[in-house]
Amino acid sequence: MVHDYLSVDDLNPKELGGLLDLAADVKARPERYQGQLAGRSIALIFEKPSTRTRVSFEVGIAQLGAHPVVLSSSDLQLGRGETIEDTGRVLSRYLDAIVLRTFEQERLEVLAEASDVPVVNSLSDFEHPCQALADLLTMRERIGALAGRTLAYLGDGNNVAHSLLLGGAKSGMQVRIATPAGFEPIPQVVQRAAKIAAEIGGGAEVTNDPVGAARGADVLYTDVWASMGREAEADERRLVFTPYQVTQALVDSAAGDVVVMHCLPAHRGQEIATEVIDGPRSAVWDQAENRLHTQKALLLRLFDVA
Repeated sequence: MVHDYLSVDDLNPKELGGLLDLAADVKARPERYQGQLAGRSIALIFEKPSTRTRVSFEVGIAQLGAHPVVLSSSDLQLGRGETIEDTGRVLSRYLDAIVLRTFEQERLEVLAEASDVPVVNSLSDFEHPCQALADLLTMRERIGALAGRTLAYLGDGNNVAHSLLLGGAKSGMQVRIATPAGFEPIPQVVQRAAKIAAEIGGGAEVTNDPVGAARGADVLYTDVWASMGREAEADERRLVFTPYQVTQALVDSAAGDVVVMHCLPAHRGQEIATEVIDGPRSAVWDQAENRLHTQKALLLRLFDVA
């Protein structure tokens, strides 16, 4: 297992599958893993607001017997100009791991380079790799083996789209990303996912056609149209993204057992229709719960105790 988890690409396909297997067992038999990290302390640093990430990590760490140390950037000298490198060096003397929710991916990379303990990316502008673990576990629970299945993501080519491209490709899925022109994922991520897919047997493609992307898909996934930090663009984006809303008509055009997913928080009536998020094909609440189980499994693997 890797020392840090900054990107889905830090795991090879076998490691990813094994981690999901462990997460399924953690979920089924939580008592087996209680106290496995007793005596350890893990920092949770939030430079962006959080609901699911904070609660799932804090509860999961406590259930594993470790002590969560929850901090915001205003709680640290980062807010007064101390470098991320110096922060990492100091925190490594006190803590056993650092979980960071931040802006630039470079901050995570610099922190990991300077730290002597594992660093976990709990969200950056580039990727959301912990979310992808929960997403893949939820898909496996709903539709079984993922190889050969089709995942269609509709909306902004953002951090979630990047992690789904990599995670889906490593799972042997056909990944379709449908975005308005000019909002596509970063080309290098698409190229990397396509390379992985070619080796594993899946596929990765980007299109501007939401209807075509959704047709026959086993999973329909969406996210907010304006990610954190881009709220000022919300009204402008709504005009461009409206054709990408996950509607009941799109659900009906997908596979009969299609799974509808959203990483939350959701803007009902914008990126997803209320009747869809509350409908029988929706897995969003299982998806949110699975953040807890997959992150516990990740920490167990980073400490090599499971």
